[in-house]
Amino acid sequence: MNTNNTLKEQAYDVIVIGGGPAGSTVATLVAEQGYRVLLLERDSNPRFKVGESLIPASYWTFERLGMLEKLEASHFPKKYSVQFYSQSGKASAPFYFYENDPHESSMTWQVLRSEFDDMLLENALEKGVEVQRGVGVHSVLFEKDRAVGVRTRSPNAGSVDLPAKVIADSTGQSALISRRLKINDTEPELRKASIYTHFEGGIRDEGIDEGATLILHTENKDSWFWYIPLPYNRVSVGVVGSIDYLLQDRRSDGAQLDAEAIFKAELEKCPALKWRIDNAKQLFPVKTTKDFSYRAQQIAGNGWVLVGDAFGFLDPVYSTGLFLALKSGEMAADAINGALESGDLSGERLGQFGTEFVKGMESFRKLVYAFYTKEFSFAKFLKQFPECQQGIVDILSGNVFTKDVDKIFTPMAQMCPLPEEITL
Repeated sequence: MNTNNTLKEQAYDVIVIGGGPAGSTVATLVAEQGYRVLLLERDSNPRFKVGESLIPASYWTFERLGMLEKLEASHFPKKYSVQFYSQSGKASAPFYFYENDPHESSMTWQVLRSEFDDMLLENALEKGVEVQRGVGVHSVLFEKDRAVGVRTRSPNAGSVDLPAKVIADSTGQSALISRRLKINDTEPELRKASIYTHFEGGIRDEGIDEGATLILHTENKDSWFWYIPLPYNRVSVGVVGSIDYLLQDRRSDGAQLDAEAIFKAELEKCPALKWRIDNAKQLFPVKTTKDFSYRAQQIAGNGWVLVGDAFGFLDPVYSTGLFLALKSGEMAADAINGALESGDLSGERLGQFGTEFVKGMESFRKLVYAFYTKEFSFAKFLKQFPECQQGIVDILSGNVFTKDVDKIFTPMAQMCPLPEEITL
């Protein structure tokens, strides 16, 4: 893969900042149309990232990227379902995606992000993207309100200014452009924190359920755990709760508990999970993230587009992060290709996908609010409104850009408070 030793001042049609799934996707689909695309990734080598679970609707983006055969040949565990555990430890029936749609797209994967992200970058390179690792972007260059290029920095090439017709920001939670423009809004009701790590040797279910994502409430329902099977006999395990509950004022014998102690304390409140990792080996000290639900007020401007977490992030409960990164990259690529072809690089033209994309996000967001309502139970909801089973599985599968997918929220609002819809 290319490094930064050939980086020189030259013009590009599109510069993509960040080599995660969103960046790789938008870069690949634009380069395939014959445009000159440069992707800049600040890390020289693949690194650990949390967010390892795919959802079925990602299939269609992988098909466009030419990634399906590579994923099918990979050692990533196959994921057929998601299963929820109540605060009492009772398991729901698994939500099998193929029961909703028997197409092969109903099976997906649990991925080790360092390997998965590298696969997408290699694919971008094969499809004509110029990929430069070890090159950070210091700033996006603007002329008045139009993005016109980037200022890079790297150990080998120093600082170089690179002009481009379009800048695609896929810098994740660094959110380079939206932070500069101060257009980010946090979600006040979803101020959550997570503490997570990997274990080797965690117990998995058998057969078709071996690769299932498990979502487990703790006894007091103040937090929940994810349990995601990975390659190399690993599982990703993380606990999520409000920042005030999970990280503030956690003391024992007068001393503030560290993240490791908090993780273990919450694990004791989740016996349905604890037995699975009692004899497993923790592979690295826990990591912590917080304040990770936010969204920018606009998805594009003159000469620039936001994709993936650079635009916004919801919540990890339904594993939507990777899907929304891939889908936003795909939709942004189509908008960029149309804009380049027409010569109209205005924010209105580049951001024409925003309304549809945000509407899909809103379906996930409403389901997130239902999950965090202590009095709400999906089992009770489906018992009272069995006709909503299809809608729930549709959303869990990622089919959120189809007509009428949000019909379930009218009856759901009778059982829990749902947020007002946000539009661009």
